[in-house]
Amino acid sequence: MQNIDLSNLSVLIIDKNPLLRTVFRQVLRELGATDVEVVSNPDTGFETFQSQNPDVVLIDWSPGCDGLDLLGRIRNDPESANPYVPVIITSANTEAEAVVSARDMGMSEFLAKPVSAEALYRRIARVVWEPRAFIKTGAFFGPDRRRRAMDGPTAGRREGDQVAGAA
Repeated sequence: MQNIDLSNLSVLIIDKNPLLRTVFRQVLRELGATDVEVVSNPDTGFETFQSQNPDVVLIDWSPGCDGLDLLGRIRNDPESANPYVPVIITSANTEAEAVVSARDMGMSEFLAKPVSAEALYRRIARVVWEPRAFIKTGAFFGPDRRRRAMDGPTAGRREGDQVAGAA
């Protein structure tokens, strides 16, 4: 993986746990990020997101912190500052059903807790270095969930898919 310079990246972290907020901020600063904002709940997170329009958002999804509701607001609220922002969901709930739920709400990446500095860096580097096209189809709006390259005349498309921003 290519080394990514995080010095010009703005990151918003929403996590209910004060220790994790501190750890995430410190790790990101050690990785070179200088513009890191942390908040403790989704409501304040959305207000901060709206006012600061960060480059990447990390959202806690745990009991007492409805990260998926915030993700839905970022992706679907008509007043959202940037519905295309990369969103990394962080959670200790790594059951397949939970990850699929977050994916289906439009997350960009999933980061399992407990988090290592390397895993955090890899997720951020991936959303910066390998951005995915956004798809709007039916009730889904978010990054294309497919990761493998496809060949042929319908590569990357299914009937009814509409690539956001395409004519």
